[in-house]
Amino acid sequence: MAPGFPVPAVGKNGPMDIRIGLVGAGFIGGKHLESLSTQDGVRVAAVADPRADRADALAARVGARAYPGWEQLLHAERLDALYVCVPPHEHGAVEDAAVDLGLPLFVEKPLAPDLATAERLGERIEDARLLTSVGYHWRYLDLVERARDLLAGAPARMVRAAWLDKAPRVDWWARQEQSGGQTVEQATHLFDTARVLVGEVTGGSAIGSRSPGGPGDILDVCTAALRFESGAVGSFSNSCLLPRGFRIGLELVAPGLGLWLTEHRLVVSDGDGDSVIERQVDPIAAEDRAFVSAVRGEGDDVRASYAEALRTHRLVTSVAAAAAGDGVVRPPAAPVAR
Repeated sequence: MAPGFPVPAVGKNGPMDIRIGLVGAGFIGGKHLESLSTQDGVRVAAVADPRADRADALAARVGARAYPGWEQLLHAERLDALYVCVPPHEHGAVEDAAVDLGLPLFVEKPLAPDLATAERLGERIEDARLLTSVGYHWRYLDLVERARDLLAGAPARMVRAAWLDKAPRVDWWARQEQSGGQTVEQATHLFDTARVLVGEVTGGSAIGSRSPGGPGDILDVCTAALRFESGAVGSFSNSCLLPRGFRIGLELVAPGLGLWLTEHRLVVSDGDGDSVIERQVDPIAAEDRAFVSAVRGEGDDVRASYAEALRTHRLVTSVAAAAAGDGVVRPPAAPVAR
């Protein structure tokens, strides 16, 4: 059997270990390694990163083999699934290789710094009918599920979202061609969650600016005013000029109901006053469990397939392009099915 080709997850003595390869030994790769290492019957078998020190250190935490590149990892290892946790500009060839091998694929967001790369990969993944999941982990928050339940009887009419934070200390992040900018790289979680809770965006406007001494060549302040198919309206603002995370989350206004949603808590304001609900679920662990379960053929709780994540990527790249251009947000429609 070719290296990297999925193998059955059940043997004569019961469930076998799901062998996972991890490409990218940065912060988010480490979070997934921690999560996967706590699951029974799951083994991170190999880690690849061009920085050998990072690959060695992360691999050593779980007794995995370390490789200087994903090519060597895929050639040497027999895997059941591949995690791709690389900077945005490094997406492309590694996903192509996974498609060629028919290897179930977990991809961290964003899908790419641009839209063309993601559209091309989306077509290949669709043609291959490949099992995929994308790291929009907010979808696995119990808080998002609670907010959706509360909004079921009184749909949101307004959303105000903000990602006001610092610039991460990695070289590629502040370079437009490598990260796509803050709207694409960070605030994409807000747009994705708004799609879950409010619906699809039909258009709007956006404006952005660079500040004197701001990081790299990206827009360091950006705001968008959007309209949804439901008639709801929304504003989305992001900045990376602050010394630390200042305000990250979504406010939702519905008839008789106000919600403030973050990655850690949900504040509900209704006729009885305000109540605070703390997060009870680790969303990264939840999305990893759902993906592994799907790889085993035992579950169907992947909430952001590549095709679904591509809808969010189309939106955020259109907002970013509008903010840097003529200001008009024109979310591109999905390609016509062939």
